[in-house]
Amino acid sequence: MNLGFFTMPIHPLDKDWRLSLREDREAFLLADELGFTEAYVGEHVTDKAENITSCIAFLAWIAAATKKIKLGTGTINMPNTHPATVAASMAMLDHMLDGRLIFGISPGGLLSDAELFGNLDANRNAMFLECINQVLEIWAGKPPYNFVGKYWNISTQKTLIGDIGQGFIAKPLQRPHPPIVVTAVAPFSKGVTEAAARGWEPISANFLMPAWVKSHWPKYVEGCERAGRPAEPANWRVAKSVFVANDAATAKAYATDPEGPYVYYYRSLFTKLKLGGRIELFKTRRDQPDDEVTLEMICDKLIIHGTPESVADQLLAFQDEVGTFGTLLYAGKDWKDRELGRQSMILMAEKVMPLVSAGTSK
Repeated sequence: MNLGFFTMPIHPLDKDWRLSLREDREAFLLADELGFTEAYVGEHVTDKAENITSCIAFLAWIAAATKKIKLGTGTINMPNTHPATVAASMAMLDHMLDGRLIFGISPGGLLSDAELFGNLDANRNAMFLECINQVLEIWAGKPPYNFVGKYWNISTQKTLIGDIGQGFIAKPLQRPHPPIVVTAVAPFSKGVTEAAARGWEPISANFLMPAWVKSHWPKYVEGCERAGRPAEPANWRVAKSVFVANDAATAKAYATDPEGPYVYYYRSLFTKLKLGGRIELFKTRRDQPDDEVTLEMICDKLIIHGTPESVADQLLAFQDEVGTFGTLLYAGKDWKDRELGRQSMILMAEKVMPLVSAGTSK
């Protein structure tokens, strides 16, 4: 099992933005130093807590400071951006990273972003598909393009000057394109099947109950079979909220503190998803009454905490429950206590993962 990093950081509303950005950057650089294989960052324009407004800008900021780790958009919310902008920006970023880019995409989940960009009442899944299709057509095609869609038209027909390069849209370093991943945030996700059929790989979100994470694998297999390719567990990424400390008391206190970053993270998500009609994601069974879904239950089910030995045992039990997957994405949280936040990542890489690997091999 590989170890990666995924953060859609939810910071305190009154925290200095400069500080939270520096700490988020430091977490990525630390992940690179510790040998994490890949790392993703989310983006939202209209969220004061989830305050990375552009994952492309953030990854460009840290590109030259990282050495080996692959960096991914987690995700580009496709309906909110013109396909040509996505194509050109991602192509440039792939070159800046010397081919270490992973292209994470989604229809976007933050409703205030959808309202801002005028697609709150639109079919965002259809917009998502048209956008990614046009991005791939741009990278595979030549000027003047001349793509006509329902939501976007793309052409440089009238202004193309080929001999001086005007009218061209850049292509990525990785050909035909960087690896594409999609976030799976629904039980029995049909999107996982459709993605797998196109050669894309899934990331199961860290706010899904284990039963719903488990449901993604057969949907992935279904898509791979449709495409005539093997379904490899190594290509399945699963995000998980984990906190590791040298002693169990510290781990429990930090991970379960009502004012701590882990409970704060799930309080924010619980509020958003409940008001957005998506409380099902936090249910342990589909017929569970809404009033049984509480913040305390969510945190108890979704946060793994403890010493390295305890966390390794819990992760192995989680893998037994959901099935074998290739990369565990350590879910980043606010560094309310910087040293504990750093120490958790260090212990995860240096102590927990060797124990998990040894347990998996058995």
